Amino acid sequence: MENAVEILFTEKILKFFLESFRLESEIKKLGDFENYVFEVYREEQPYILRITHSSHRSADEILAELDWMNYLYDQNVNCPTAFKSTKNQLIEVLPAGDGSLFYACLFSKVNGYPVKINSTEFNDQLFTAWGKAIGQMHSVTKNYQPSERLKLRPSWEEEELLNIEAYVPNEMEIINNTKLLISELKSLPRSKENFGLIHSDIHSGNFFYDGESVHVFDFDDCSYHWYASDIAIPLYYSIFYGYQSASVGEREQFAIKFLTQFIEGYEKYNELPEGWKEQLPLFFKLRDITLYAVLHKKILPEGRDENLNQMLEALKWRIINKEPIVRLG
Repeated sequence: MENAVEILFTEKILKFFLESFRLESEIKKLGDFENYVFEVYREEQPYILRITHSSHRSADEILAELDWMNYLYDQNVNCPTAFKSTKNQLIEVLPAGDGSLFYACLFSKVNGYPVKINSTEFNDQLFTAWGKAIGQMHSVTKNYQPSERLKLRPSWEEEELLNIEAYVPNEMEIINNTKLLISELKSLPRSKENFGLIHSDIHSGNFFYDGESVHVFDFDDCSYHWYASDIAIPLYYSIFYGYQSASVGEREQFAIKFLTQFIEGYEKYNELPEGWKEQLPLFFKLRDITLYAVLHKKILPEGRDENLNQMLEALKWRIINKEPIVRLG
């Protein structure tokens, strides 16, 4: 979390939101990169409390996220549902000391457990379940109609991280290649069958696994995008975290294995979007750019360790050389 937000987030704010949802004082912090996320309790039942600063999301964006997520939940997709506060609100709001706002939402905690990339359960069975989860999500979303008077979630090109000159103003090759990629993406065809509201970030850190099914959470980045991007991201992060130092051949071998199983699961619920495989490298490159931007935004140079600097250098090399994280042949 940026230092400016950290200063504003006080115990008083946290206490207010706990009381707003009738939660106990016992909490477990789960994360604080883009939102503050806590495991919280009411009558020994675990829930997830997420607190968002207005510099990251607006109330309209959060309401649109919750509307879609609750729709998916009602369609039997394995995901959280959002609960209302004591004031019958899906979002509770509290001003910070500088006049900006904090927003809080309460979610159910999904079933299952996390699976690390070096785990024996990170295998073909999981990849198939992963594909099923995303295929089902895409299939039911084709019939999703946002609630009346609700502002839509942003489209992919509205992502503020794509204004990369704000984060690396002196890196002209990065800036120019970002603009070229955006232009190329804008030329892709769009239809109900290949473009819609997607999660945008279903890596292994954003789902639990119960041994049979994947349960997806963290819909904070959902946007209108090509469905193929939701296929690219699982493979991208599997390689990013599991095969970062592997040879080109090892990456390609893993990618073939992963996609074979993932697609088998995906097609049980949804037809693959036309041109998906040819589009994957474009979405790999797009994720390199947004990841490069967010790491510069969130972590100042003095806060970066050797591993992070190496990661940034690898991202920079790929962006400059227009090279995807893996080639699919």
